[in-house]
Amino acid sequence: MDKKRISFELLLLFSVFVIATCGLVYELVAGALASYLLGDSVKQFSFIIGVYLFSMGVGSYFAKFIQKNLLDRFVEIEILVGLIGGISSVILFLLFNTVHHFEWVLYLLVFITGCLVGLEIPLLMNILKDRVEFKDLVSNVFAFDYIGALLASILFPLVLIPNLGIIRTSLFFGLINVSIAIFLCFYLRRELRNPISLKIKSITTFLALLALFIFADKILSYSEEKLYGENIIYSRSSPYQRIVLTRNSNDFRLYLNNNLQFSSADEYRYHEALVHPAMSMAKNIKRILILGGGDGFAVREVLKYPEVEHITLVDLDGEMTKFFQQNETMNKLNHNSLNNKKLEIVNQDAFMWIKDLDKTFDVIIIDFPDPSNYSLGKLYSLQFYKELKKVTNPSTKIVVQTTSPYFAPKSFWCIQKTLAQVFPMVAAYHTYVPSFGEWGFCLVSNSMEKETIRKISGLRFYDYNFDQMAYFNKDMKAENLEVNRLDNQILVRYFDEEWGKVQ
Repeated sequence: MDKKRISFELLLLFSVFVIATCGLVYELVAGALASYLLGDSVKQFSFIIGVYLFSMGVGSYFAKFIQKNLLDRFVEIEILVGLIGGISSVILFLLFNTVHHFEWVLYLLVFITGCLVGLEIPLLMNILKDRVEFKDLVSNVFAFDYIGALLASILFPLVLIPNLGIIRTSLFFGLINVSIAIFLCFYLRRELRNPISLKIKSITTFLALLALFIFADKILSYSEEKLYGENIIYSRSSPYQRIVLTRNSNDFRLYLNNNLQFSSADEYRYHEALVHPAMSMAKNIKRILILGGGDGFAVREVLKYPEVEHITLVDLDGEMTKFFQQNETMNKLNHNSLNNKKLEIVNQDAFMWIKDLDKTFDVIIIDFPDPSNYSLGKLYSLQFYKELKKVTNPSTKIVVQTTSPYFAPKSFWCIQKTLAQVFPMVAAYHTYVPSFGEWGFCLVSNSMEKETIRKISGLRFYDYNFDQMAYFNKDMKAENLEVNRLDNQILVRYFDEEWGKVQ
């Protein structure tokens, strides 16, 4: 009897471990999916964590009203957690482009999952209260709970998302939840009041989740085709972002977290405007640094200058650079630039990488994604530009993509003002890119010189008339703006406010 009692206790404590692991994974899935689809990862994760913890409290409160057949209720809740948590990502992907108030659906699913998880631990403690001393019960339950949470937080970014993706991750842990329920149904059948009914419920749920897991790729492809309205030829979830490449006739489009990065029909306009003003005005162009630009298009433009001896490309996401290195179609678009012998690729966070650098560059090209969240906003901060200045020499030319001066003038001029706090010469300019509209840049240097030194032939768009690109109409100007500092991230708020109106 003692061994049986001990095994019963250990089994239920192991269930706590599974509950905590799966519960936190469902929370992380909701946060990651929200940041992919809605942007602003800090805001989304903050809201989701708050809703999840609140709903766990609600569930814990209502657990006291469950007084009969506690073990049966525990197994039923385990099945429900597995079902709702498991299919949550499927529901959210399918509804994103069809439901007007998508955020409410997201928070409702998080709330329901949190309530169910909140019900489980008080129920479990009530089941075990007559079998285990109170002090041992509380310490053991919470120890297993916190260990499970730690495991989930480590596995999610390092193993689960890179290998399973968001949909399969939630379904996989749904299967784990329901597997525990199935095991309890058989192992504790004599302790349960309705073992046959629970077996049918748990096995049916397991088979439904398994079918969704098997067809997860088709579900994701269907939902993304509805979202983008184009043929998807490549999609992958990296530890940092969702990468989707679409094709419509001869036009290839890259989306990162649902945001368009380029269209092959007109990307040359953007990249020529980004690269050639700085390259044509720089005194020397032997050593080039490119921050961002993992697609290789900026590298392609830089390689048009035979004087270039070495290019360092720093892009956080190794999945991006690998895809644009190895994919045959992308190699044609970027002229196989990422496999050039002059190029060194570094897959690190540019903010941290540049702090430890002890060399300088002749030209620095900064092609980061727009500052749509705080992790990106730091790359447009005063602190980052101060670190950047340390790797420049007196004649270094820097160019920064600075979002749209038409759709987001506050964001655009905030970046310009922040740069001007560090560098004596900051010349804002812009050009029209059909896929994006009016788009802006800043040419930056330590000297006031703005003279064209070299020209190359064969460009499709840039005609070296920089002054014309530096003219701004009234509707592209903004005043009385703050500097973007690391501790205020005002730029992210400007960006969210302005682009939120456009969308």
